[in-house]
Amino acid sequence: MFDNDEILENITVNEEIAKKLFEIEVSILSIGNFKDFFEKLLLLIEEKFGIPHVWISIISENDISHLIEALKSSQFLKERLNIVERTVFLNLVKDEKKPMLVNAYLRPFYRLLPKNEKYFAKSLAIVPLVLDGELIGSLNLGDFSGFRFQPNMDTFFLSQLAVKISVCLSNVTAREKLKYLATRDALTGLFNRREMENILEREFSRATRYGTPLSLLFIDCDDFKMVNDSYGHSCGDALLQYIADKMMGMIRRGDIAFRLAGDEFVIILPNQTSKEAMKVSERLRSFFQKNPMKFNDTIIPISFSWRIASSEDPEVMSPVALLNKADKHLYEAKKQKKA
Repeated sequence: MFDNDEILENITVNEEIAKKLFEIEVSILSIGNFKDFFEKLLLLIEEKFGIPHVWISIISENDISHLIEALKSSQFLKERLNIVERTVFLNLVKDEKKPMLVNAYLRPFYRLLPKNEKYFAKSLAIVPLVLDGELIGSLNLGDFSGFRFQPNMDTFFLSQLAVKISVCLSNVTAREKLKYLATRDALTGLFNRREMENILEREFSRATRYGTPLSLLFIDCDDFKMVNDSYGHSCGDALLQYIADKMMGMIRRGDIAFRLAGDEFVIILPNQTSKEAMKVSERLRSFFQKNPMKFNDTIIPISFSWRIASSEDPEVMSPVALLNKADKHLYEAKKQKKA
């Protein structure tokens, strides 16, 4: 039997926990991107509950690559993030969508730890991360005490935390999707023209400020209309997707590719001279010449015209001038091909 003092103490403790959870929810509810959301969440849990180790495990096979990339962009989260194979994760958590508490035989759960991290926890709480009803990973809490998280404890408040995170994560995902759609070409996934204008202005300003070269590669597919007319628009769409995918795999991490319109692409090449940009174009041309697209049982050859403009050109005084220069040169090159 509990005496009145013990009951009152339990009520006070529970009210304090509920208050802290509410404060966490209020703090993360309005955040609109994955990076800030998880950074804030981990720091708040550490601060408010005094938990020494808080990190995230994400199942690799989920369709959440955009989320993973966002998390990897933060040095803070890189040190607190582990990408786990689905079978490994589910063998540990048994596909549970409710919190798990563990304080014995912890070695198998070390596979949830971030790479190169060694936490000396003696008890763990594994809180599921659910997005649109699908288990995508877990928020993990580790403590030096083996009594902090015991399997026979009530997990009501951890379940409450899981629900709050799930709701907030859905909100963040919706905002990130809207942001993604506003800046991306729906067919290829490359940045769109509007975003190109913003990024070109940013990179041109940076090149001017630091006196570094900036080149722009303007690409136009040859005979694209013929592909559409001969094999259908589904083939034309597949061709654009193929070009975009292969192109992204061949440029440097700092280079930025765009679908301008129709069959036109632009690649912004920061810190590259026109000669270096020419090497990029030759590498692309050679690759697509040797690797045509296979569409059903048909081989679709790929060739394109391209031209380069660079901030090294004294006539180029603005980002618009850089784009127009490449566009003009490309138009002239296309005319010569048809002549």
